[in-house]
Amino acid sequence: MNDLSALEELIPARLQRVVAAEIAEDGALELFQRSEDGATVTSQKTPYQPWLLTAGMELGQSLADTAALDHLEGPGAQKCRVRFDNWEKYDAALKQLKQLTGQTPSSPLAPYRVFSDDVQQALIDRQIRLFRGMEFHELRRMQLDIECRCSVPGKFCDAKVAADEIYMIALKDTAGFEHCFSTAECGGEANLLKTVLETIQQRDPDVIEGHNIFLFDLDYLEKRCKRHKIPFALGRGGRVAKSRPSRLTIAERIINFRRYDAYGRHIVDTWHLAMLADVSKRDLESYGLKYCAKYYGIAREGRVYIPGDQLTQRYDENPLEVAEYNLDDVRETDGLSRIISPSYFYQTQLLPIGYQNCILRGNATRIDAMLCAAYLNAGAALPSPQNAIPFEGALTAVGRTGAYRPAWHLDVRSLYPSILMMDHWSPASDHRGVFANLLENFRAFRLQAKDAARSAETQARRDEFQALQNSFKILINSFYGYLGFAQGTFNDFALAEKVTSTGRGILTQMRMHLEAAGAAILEMDTDGIYFVPPEGISPQQMREKIQQELPQGIEIELDGIFQAMFSYKSKNYALLEANNRISLHGAALRSRGLEPFQRRFIQEALEEILLKRSKDLTPLKERYLEELRNHAWPLTDFLRKENLTQTVESYQAALSSGKGKRSAVYELAARSQKELKPGDSVRYYVTGAKKSVQVVSNSKLEEEIDPLVRDENVAFYAEKLVSLADKFQEVLVS
Repeated sequence: MNDLSALEELIPARLQRVVAAEIAEDGALELFQRSEDGATVTSQKTPYQPWLLTAGMELGQSLADTAALDHLEGPGAQKCRVRFDNWEKYDAALKQLKQLTGQTPSSPLAPYRVFSDDVQQALIDRQIRLFRGMEFHELRRMQLDIECRCSVPGKFCDAKVAADEIYMIALKDTAGFEHCFSTAECGGEANLLKTVLETIQQRDPDVIEGHNIFLFDLDYLEKRCKRHKIPFALGRGGRVAKSRPSRLTIAERIINFRRYDAYGRHIVDTWHLAMLADVSKRDLESYGLKYCAKYYGIAREGRVYIPGDQLTQRYDENPLEVAEYNLDDVRETDGLSRIISPSYFYQTQLLPIGYQNCILRGNATRIDAMLCAAYLNAGAALPSPQNAIPFEGALTAVGRTGAYRPAWHLDVRSLYPSILMMDHWSPASDHRGVFANLLENFRAFRLQAKDAARSAETQARRDEFQALQNSFKILINSFYGYLGFAQGTFNDFALAEKVTSTGRGILTQMRMHLEAAGAAILEMDTDGIYFVPPEGISPQQMREKIQQELPQGIEIELDGIFQAMFSYKSKNYALLEANNRISLHGAALRSRGLEPFQRRFIQEALEEILLKRSKDLTPLKERYLEELRNHAWPLTDFLRKENLTQTVESYQAALSSGKGKRSAVYELAARSQKELKPGDSVRYYVTGAKKSVQVVSNSKLEEEIDPLVRDENVAFYAEKLVSLADKFQEVLVS
């Protein structure tokens, strides 16, 4: 397996090396293709007929100015594809449908369906997939990072303040270019902006990358361009970038940001990539670039570090040092992207959506795009989604709390996909069996990619195949979740319930066999079990013993052998690995909402429990209380971090109307000198002298810290510390 050619029968693509698709100003479809040698990009425009689906030919025939009506076969609800000569007639038909049916396109009762993403619509219609025939290293990526002057010492730069100019911009691309442009070199901010935008046009990247590029760099650049009346021309052909409010859901976190789109290019935020990569492991303590670079091992030796509040002063004193710092930022952004983004690159080769949307859209939405494309390309009608109904989820339970040693983890490989494949299950509305066919083929392709990675002759080839197999893994694991996706065209809640019920049965069966063998169950969660093994049995013997009791098609692995485990409560535990490293799992132990002193206490308490085998945390608690009362810690140890989910104005409006409650984080955000938006974080600490204090009226922002004034609420934080220590102690002695 040296490319994705094996997928051509499963998901055909009529063109190779297409790096972008856009609907041009005249309504035509414009495709951008990178040459075989990777040096150039050519574009081609062809007329395009937009389309929508209706519940029958009669409704389609009632629309004005149609170009063609195609009957779609099968039992699906949307049986007619209606084409139009141009987008104006398409938009007029949408208005007509709203009037005729009384339903908007997003209504579940609408007897018609639109694909509002015009690029997705075109990729489905023309059977095109971006990047097909390419490998990740052939994608031309450019990294961008800006540095801004802060006119008020100790504050954060503000693009609306005239004096807070951009004084430096670093660019790097994967064709070997890197340069740090400055106002000194270019002759002022206006010329700096023009030079950078011209360089982007000349270098012609397929992708523009940055860390926190949506919330900071692009927003700042756009505002400064407006100040100088310079077109914000990031797109191909000198087209101005467009922006709009958007939202990204990552696990339990909602990120509100201003999305930017550049014609003919894709914009990728490695800050988003880091958060998405952390969903399963939850290992990252921060999503900042510097921390991520160290975590992934891409921070170069001798890398320049400058505190943010010192950058302006250091630039004035030593611009070359700041230039190196700026370049290190784009180098690390490139390194981070090389590690995390290849799986999205390869998914894009399979999906009828753009690369930027592949990253920003959820897993279930990506599965839906594939299924809909398969049906429409086969001339088959699409069903309507089922109404959501509740169903029982996975089995999660804590068997025992406390410290145990040793601890093993028995895991079912791809439990839910395996259950679906055992009997070739597909959603009830999928009469063509596309769901099961894709799932089974993706599994086969993943195994081929894994084999290819093992036999690859170079590290670069191994990395490519590893990214490819990881892409299939992500998609495979998304099929079950799609069944319970309320907006999924082929969703099936009864089948989702059937899968989880089968999964619970398999996990229960494993538990029974483990207990019969003399194991003590510590934690059960979805597809795996932590347990204390019985004496006299090897890991391989234990795996084989349980495997032979399970249904064919269900494979298990003993994927973790730990010196010890501290079971705190369901889904919250700590593991002592062979190298004496302690890994934390669960929000109660590693939530970013915990103050730093609490996180430090948890780490030290776990070292006492797991390394020193102590069951008495009293000395540790007393030491912490003494240090707290003596103000031995910096005020930053008390900072709590919370994210804004709405604007300050929305909060204040709700409060004025009597529908909202006062909130410390929003009161502080209103007081802040920074321009805070939804998705931004606020750090603050609690002041006062009583443990039962009203936080909303007794708190200060990080920026309000005075190192000469110790006003942290000792009684309040002592109560928190004692409560945390006592909970740990209770678990140890129970």
